[in-house]
Amino acid sequence: MISYGSQLVFDLEDISSVAVVRRAGAILARELKFNETRAGQLALVITEAATNILKHANHGQILLRALVQGEHAGVEVLVIDNGSGIANFDWHAEDGNSTAGSYGIGLGALRRLSQHFDIYTYTDKGTVIWMVLWAGNETPKPAHWQLGAVCVPIKGEEVSGDNWAMAAHEKKLTLIVADGLGHGPEAAKAADAAIALAGDIVSPGVVKGAPAIVQSPSVILQRAHQALQGTRGAALAVGQINSELGTLTFAGVGNISVCILYREGSRHLVSHNGIVGSNLRKLQEFSESWERDALLVAHSDGINTRWNLGLYPGLVHCHPALIAAVIYRDFTRGRDDATVVVVREQ
Repeated sequence: MISYGSQLVFDLEDISSVAVVRRAGAILARELKFNETRAGQLALVITEAATNILKHANHGQILLRALVQGEHAGVEVLVIDNGSGIANFDWHAEDGNSTAGSYGIGLGALRRLSQHFDIYTYTDKGTVIWMVLWAGNETPKPAHWQLGAVCVPIKGEEVSGDNWAMAAHEKKLTLIVADGLGHGPEAAKAADAAIALAGDIVSPGVVKGAPAIVQSPSVILQRAHQALQGTRGAALAVGQINSELGTLTFAGVGNISVCILYREGSRHLVSHNGIVGSNLRKLQEFSESWERDALLVAHSDGINTRWNLGLYPGLVHCHPALIAAVIYRDFTRGRDDATVVVVREQ
C-alpha cells in the first residue's frame, strides 16, 4: 500500500465559495468514476459542511484529496474552522436539533453519508471534521496503519513545494516527507522526485519465498540525493517503523521535524544539516523504540515547532487526520508551503 498527495484548499468566506468547492468535488468524483448516487452524496456532504462553517464560524477551510487504495477510489474531505466549537455533538447530530436553523440536520447528514467519519470539537477550540466517501458500494479493508495528512501550498501558489509518501508492507511502514527549497513549481519538482522513490522501496526476496526486502532510510536518502541532482534540492526525512520489533529507524537531512509521542513523554528525532541533491554533508541513521500506542508526527518548516497536543483535550485519541488538521490550522507559519503527517497503528 502506498499513500501520498497534496490537497485542494478552499477558503470559505461567503456563500459563493460554497459553489466553488462543490464544483471541485464534482470534478474529483468524475475523475474517480463515482456513480451518480455517490457523486450526489459527495456534493451534499460538501454543501452541508461549507454552509455550516459560514453559519457557525463565519469562515474556515475545506480540503479535498483523492484517495486510491488498491481497486478502491475515494475522496477525503477535511472541514476546518476556528469557531466556538460544538458543546454537545451527539445532540446536534440528531436530525431536528439545531442552535441556528439547520446545524443538526447538516451534521447528521455528514455522519450518515460518509463511509469514514470523525470529529474533534471543543469549547473555544473550533471544529475539525474528517470524512471519506468511496466511489463504490464496498470500502477497503481496514489497514494496519492509520494516517492523516495535510499538504498545502503557500497562498498564491497552485502547487506545493512539499510532498510526502507512505509505503506499508505488512507491519513495516516507511514514511518520506520532502520540502523542496523555496516554493512553487521548481520546489515541487525536487520534492516530487524524492517522493517518487516510495514506489519501489519494497522488493521481493532474492530467494523465492524469502521475505521481501525493504530499503533502509539511509539507502532511500542516498538514492534521493542522486535523483535530485539538477533540481533545487530538498530537505528530506525518512522514518521506518517495524511494529514487530518495536523500533523506529530514522534518517533526515534538513529542516523536517519528526516527533514520536508516547503515552508518557515524547522524543524529537535529529536531522543533519544539508540539502539532498546538492550538499549532503552527513548521513546517519538513528533508532528509537516504537510502542503500539505511540503517535508519529512529521512536518515541514511551514509549521511552527511549538505545537502542543496537550492544549486540546481528547485530540490525541482522534483519527490522525484530525490531529494533522488541528496542527495545520493553529500552527501554520503562513510564509511557506505546509505539510503535517500523523501516523499510528490501528
